[in-house]
Amino acid sequence: MNSTLQTVLASQDNDHTSHTQVFERATGIPWNQSVPADYLGGRRLSVVIPAYNVDYCLAAVLDALDTQTYGRRFEVIVIDDASTDTTSKIIATHPAVTAGIRLPGRRGAATARNLGTVMAQGETVLYLDADMVLPSNTVADLAARATDHAVLTGFRHNLPHGVAPPAAGPDLAADHRVTWRPPVNRPLLYSGITLREPIDGRPLNHTRDFRDLGHGRFYYDWDLPRMVVTALLAVPRATVLDIGGFDGEFGRIGWGMEDTYLGACLIAAGLLVVPLRQAVGFHLDPPDAAQQWRHKLAAWPATLQRYRALLKAPAPSGQATALTTSMNTLLHSCEVLR
Repeated sequence: MNSTLQTVLASQDNDHTSHTQVFERATGIPWNQSVPADYLGGRRLSVVIPAYNVDYCLAAVLDALDTQTYGRRFEVIVIDDASTDTTSKIIATHPAVTAGIRLPGRRGAATARNLGTVMAQGETVLYLDADMVLPSNTVADLAARATDHAVLTGFRHNLPHGVAPPAAGPDLAADHRVTWRPPVNRPLLYSGITLREPIDGRPLNHTRDFRDLGHGRFYYDWDLPRMVVTALLAVPRATVLDIGGFDGEFGRIGWGMEDTYLGACLIAAGLLVVPLRQAVGFHLDPPDAAQQWRHKLAAWPATLQRYRALLKAPAPSGQATALTTSMNTLLHSCEVLR
């Protein structure tokens, strides 16, 4: 009988010290220092962006990709999840886009990312949200460090709609995985624990860059799968295909947990979760951010329930053929934008 995903997670370490040291010895560049402009090393990389009604920000996100300093070419695949605004027009006309596809009906970001992953030619897939503007060095820094053995996590600095990005660039401390001040006297959303006193949480620092989250351990409300956030995430494409990609059911239910489940499956497949502190993008909030957030939180209990159920199932593997077949079938019904 196969072990459950939760059991396998409890057996996996996340001490990535030797992994980062290999890169540093080979390049002479510290792990958390940017590579030089026009750096040519690293792996072939494909950026995959799911997009739904993001005409308020998508052009800025693509502009930033068009000005990356990485010396190697990389493809940008944008999947329009049946938007009702002018998102598809931006995809069809922006020069940074290598391939643009429009789904025939809304499927959710999980399915959009799966389709982009199957289409991708790179050894590494960089998942990027359609509202994340990247500094010019980010793609190079991720591509330079990508391997078959690591999930590279970046970070996000939220900007309210209409607020200009600070000239100093995005701030690592703005991410909740870096600076975290949870509520007291009510259950936390993920773990369900209740804190009775305020804490000054520092998940990234206090877990030694996630090393201490191996073997299924928690830092209050955080565990290792929850540190995997697809707003900015670089992963080996072959492993994503092997585990069957994202679970599309999360997109049907609502918001949340689809990237956490992907993280759990990648960790169970033996990958390390390694943060890259200089990989921080600006997350551009929509005009109706408060309303969207309330809508997302309303779906959280259902997506969390599905995630917990999947933890009791076997860790997925050997799913590449099935995923590729289903996505190629879907592709035949899509509109080619670019």
